[in-house]
Amino acid sequence: MKILIPFDSEDLEEGQISSVNDAQSWLLFDMNEGRASNEQFYKTWEEIEELIDVVIVKDQGEYVWPFMEKNIAVLVAPMQRYFEDIVEAYIFKELYDLNI
Repeated sequence: MKILIPFDSEDLEEGQISSVNDAQSWLLFDMNEGRASNEQFYKTWEEIEELIDVVIVKDQGEYVWPFMEKNIAVLVAPMQRYFEDIVEAYIFKELYDLNI
């Protein structure tokens, strides 16, 4: 599964999730069997040629229609800010689903 997150930098350890409009970079990674792998940063999400399954955004008020129009599921990380915390919340199904 390919997951996309808007980030405030290209630093996987110190960077944090940002709003869609303020994203400095976009982190795309694979999620398989409870593990994140193949982390890669992009300047814009539109330049990604791979099929994106899920985008995780910072809050419910984000403008997410461009993702929904492409049938990309949208999840919200209500409290998680760092990559490891977001991945853990994803694994334990603690993220809010905007597609419901």
